[in-house]
Amino acid sequence: MAKTPAANAKQVTVDELADQIALLKKDITSLTETLGSYGKAKSEEMRDTARTAADELSEAGRAKAMEAQKQAEEFLRTQPGTALGIAAGLGFLVGIITARR
Repeated sequence: MAKTPAANAKQVTVDELADQIALLKKDITSLTETLGSYGKAKSEEMRDTARTAADELSEAGRAKAMEAQKQAEEFLRTQPGTALGIAAGLGFLVGIITARR
């Protein structure tokens, strides 16, 4: 049985659609890979930014702690009696609090 021109046109159209669907599948795969790469890059960028911020905060905290230590040492040198009284008072309070438990 011979194919009519209309049947050939339908076959060409079906073949073209199949080719276009295959091309769409390739495009979707490529797009998915690109989005995955972009997401991974952004994630690494944000992790690095967070790490940098954490390092800066850690360094600032360390500097504040060192400054507080220097101030405490200076206070102990200039007013040893007051420092001893404060330490004794705190020890007394801690003793009272822990003895009641």
